[in-house]
Amino acid sequence: MKNAFLHGTLTETVFAAQPTGFEDTAHPGYVCRLNKSLYGLKQAPRAWYSRFTTYLLSLGFVNAKSDTSLFVYHRGIDTVYLLLYVDDIVLTASSQAVLRCTISALQREFSMKDLGELHHFLGMRV
Repeated sequence: MKNAFLHGTLTETVFAAQPTGFEDTAHPGYVCRLNKSLYGLKQAPRAWYSRFTTYLLSLGFVNAKSDTSLFVYHRGIDTVYLLLYVDDIVLTASSQAVLRCTISALQREFSMKDLGELHHFLGMRV
């Protein structure tokens, strides 16, 4: 997922120094109040995970008890497994139709690119 941490919603008030090159010369001591998460922010991973998890749960996924990064969707004969590692997703489903439907639902909510079949993940060849 491209820029995953930028999708996170902050639950607390966070201030940051004015970005280099964008300082307000009339108010050099002012700071910026962040409305969204940024890379490098200590809250960013938690905010992203919370937002992504909330969306998956709204789609009917459940969090696996064995691993908090594994989500399972099961309705009738349809099953989907989604593994989230920071901003990488491994997705598999019981049929191509349910896989395409799941990818479409994720792409409607988040800026994502489907990289096709899994060949490498976390430095391992699959």
